[in-house]
Amino acid sequence: MSKGQVDRRQVLAGAMAGGSALGVWLDSPALGATTAAAGPRLEDPIERARIFAKVKGSCAEETVYTFCRLHLYLWLNDGNLKPMLTMQNLNAGTWRPLPNGNYQGLIREVGVYTAFDTDDYVDHWINPVTQDKREIWPFFGGPLSVEIGAQGTVTGPEATLKPKEMRFDVMGDQLLLPNQSAFSFPNPFKPEQWPKEAGGPMFYWDSHYFFAASLSEVSDPKISSAQSTVQFQNLVSFHPWLGMGRTPGRTYGKGLGTKLRSLDEMPKAPRALLEKHAPQIFDLPSWQAPRLDFMEYMQRRKPG
Repeated sequence: MSKGQVDRRQVLAGAMAGGSALGVWLDSPALGATTAAAGPRLEDPIERARIFAKVKGSCAEETVYTFCRLHLYLWLNDGNLKPMLTMQNLNAGTWRPLPNGNYQGLIREVGVYTAFDTDDYVDHWINPVTQDKREIWPFFGGPLSVEIGAQGTVTGPEATLKPKEMRFDVMGDQLLLPNQSAFSFPNPFKPEQWPKEAGGPMFYWDSHYFFAASLSEVSDPKISSAQSTVQFQNLVSFHPWLGMGRTPGRTYGKGLGTKLRSLDEMPKAPRALLEKHAPQIFDLPSWQAPRLDFMEYMQRRKPG
């Protein structure tokens, strides 16, 4: 896919702003956490790398899927959040251990939009500010390569996001791995060319994540991928396809999901929607070229 007229780092940042879960893979371990008297040796950098890979993806050669429902709201700088849409989000990470002791994952991700808190597919959305009927732009992101090692997570030059890992913690039988992210970049959509799509001069993205996994699975050497719970919040500038123009505010996203032992664990309704509208996530070898929804919108909807 060509770069077009936009710097790929800027556009990748915009792709992340669609409310995706990709940012969760771009973190690095923090020290000084609370650890249990018995259990995983988190103080050991090599063991910690294996555990972090196991919780977030896998420490073996396998593909791991994570399913999340992301509920999206409008925040217009005043009043309460306004329910907007729900994204049925599926993330596929193809992991493998490396000879140097690190763990590498190749991450791909898609999202299908439904009416808020339902499994009813929608392809248009009514902008409550302008009353315009807007085409919903599909979400695709990746492939993105990450590497988890003794010194943390290393990402390629295409990864603009650099979230900061907060201290991990052990509470009861749960290992919690949180992080926080904040970044901004110049908005490539200019109001003179994109009067409905362009927002302010800067695009802002904030996101908080955590994984939670049971110590029994984390400590079990026979388990390569812990079945962890994923929870995250995003606060981002309005995506161009919303047509919010210079309306003050952002989109707030609240996601909740889990890693799957197999795709058979997915709820049937969203799986059927994803198989119909985003089949690439189930045929990973055919998805090699980078896909970024922000870039694709700019290239395909460029005013004549």
